[in-house]
Amino acid sequence: MKGAYLQKVFNVNMLICIVLFAFSCNNESQKKERRTKEEIKKYNESLQLANKYLTTLDAERIANYVKRRKWNMKETKSGIWYEIYEEGKGEKAKEGQVAVLNFKISLLDGTLCYSSDSVGAKEFAIGHGGVESGLEEGILLLHQGDKARIIMPPFRAHGLLGDMEKIPPRSIIVYELELLKLIN
Repeated sequence: MKGAYLQKVFNVNMLICIVLFAFSCNNESQKKERRTKEEIKKYNESLQLANKYLTTLDAERIANYVKRRKWNMKETKSGIWYEIYEEGKGEKAKEGQVAVLNFKISLLDGTLCYSSDSVGAKEFAIGHGGVESGLEEGILLLHQGDKARIIMPPFRAHGLLGDMEKIPPRSIIVYELELLKLIN
């Protein structure tokens, strides 16, 4: 009988130890989780600050580029710059249409990356992706026959990595284009 009593006391004590141990581990993991969440939050805030700084720097570089060339460009809310320097007489571009255009893509230093002279006219369905988001937006500002310039900051062009071929990482690109045709 005494042995059974001691066994129960031992089992209860063991249970208490296990519960206390579990709670102490849980408390430690909660502290780590809290610490990790705080670290992630600080890291995200740092990235956001860096991104704001780079975006501001890109906007200044574009503004200076436009000013040096005495171009009469407008900036959209999303950060692309555009100028229609020769107006066409056709219909305005709409989502769902296929745009066909002659183009030249260059960097701010004048390096020619791509052109329709070497790769042929560009053709894409408006609003379906597959091209730079800045081009998607810019095309919707144009009419068939328009000749325009569109300058795209990296986040509206090829982003952090570039296109892995001719457009370097974090590059501002300049599109010179003529909207040849809109196909319904």
